[in-house]
Amino acid sequence: MPLSLTPPVAEQWLKPAEYWPSLHAATAELDPPFGVISVPALAHNAFDMLRRSSGITIRVASKSVRVRGVIDAVLALPGYSGVLAYTLPEALWLAEGDAEHEGITDVVVGYPSVDRASIRRLAHDPLLASRITVMIDSVEQLDYIDAVVSPETRECIRVCLELDASWNPKVLGHLGTYRSPVFTVNDARTLAERIVTRPGFALVGMMAYESQIAGLGNEPSSVLRGEAVRWIQKASAGELAARRAEAVAAVRSVADLEFVNGGGTGSLESTSREAAITEIAAGSGLFGPHLFDHYRHFHPAPAASFVLPVVRKPSVRMATLLGGGWVASGPPGADRLPLVAWPEGTKMVGAEMAGEVQTPLTGEAAALLAVGDRVWLRHTKAGELSEHLDAFAMVDGDRIVDTLPTYRGEGKAFL
Repeated sequence: MPLSLTPPVAEQWLKPAEYWPSLHAATAELDPPFGVISVPALAHNAFDMLRRSSGITIRVASKSVRVRGVIDAVLALPGYSGVLAYTLPEALWLAEGDAEHEGITDVVVGYPSVDRASIRRLAHDPLLASRITVMIDSVEQLDYIDAVVSPETRECIRVCLELDASWNPKVLGHLGTYRSPVFTVNDARTLAERIVTRPGFALVGMMAYESQIAGLGNEPSSVLRGEAVRWIQKASAGELAARRAEAVAAVRSVADLEFVNGGGTGSLESTSREAAITEIAAGSGLFGPHLFDHYRHFHPAPAASFVLPVVRKPSVRMATLLGGGWVASGPPGADRLPLVAWPEGTKMVGAEMAGEVQTPLTGEAAALLAVGDRVWLRHTKAGELSEHLDAFAMVDGDRIVDTLPTYRGEGKAFL
């Protein structure tokens, strides 16, 4: 049966001393490495994100999940609609569907594509062309699509214009990710005018992702850093809200937009207050990776985790895990490494940390671990965990209720 999510009654994850041993017992027959999703914790996160978005529709950011069964279950909840994919090949796959998964009828590709085979497939399939919207932030990207498939011989390509949402105060410099070159209201209007005059394209949406607000923890261990981050986020949100409203109005003056997308898991509250926004893209909050442990205004449950076995005891006070180097993308640092969730009281060895073939642990709890014991870890980021696993064991209470394949388990590796 398809996965179904209902609001959980108990929030067991609030008591780690009970939560992890419960998952441990439910998966006792599985041989590590394996991944687990707590169904009640996933449901809690999904419903809490709806609460935080205050009625604004949430578009599921698939790169933060990469499990079709989970994406389908979340989209079945009122308040969620559509997918933000991260590549055009992925979007084609999700929109087409198969015998077990209905094709998703509204997929926006979050990044421009230069995949010629995928562009041709999109351009020559009326159904896929009606379901998929590609991202554009320059005329050169329009030129590229035209060079692959002439507008005279293809379906109309749905287009979303991306506005850069970074903040650039003179005293601080660039804050946010380097994405679109479209920054000012005039930039947005000019590009919109160029798009609507091009045959073979339809401008249907706008997007702006404020990573410096949505993806930056505002309750770090340093008190001073926390105060600085919160000040930056508040100031940036104010600047962006005003600029985005003007840019959206300018684009709407030349195109009939179906949607205006913004935000992310960490900015559901602030983005939902903007009148110009019609939907928010979010996905990481569903799995609750440890990168999101350091936010003041929300606390997702650790729904997704993975297990590695102890295979060595280099000394009586150490335990060595097989593998473990599941390092997250982003600026290199300790916060990109997996976090040992249970048993508590272990730490990685500075000279090795999380390694490709092994991860030595020290600490009081490591001394108690024996060969064959299992250790529970959490990944730094959400969807990247799925790239290491063929499937997740879905656990509810004291048992495994289902096993859902990841993209990798379905033979897909999009990026």
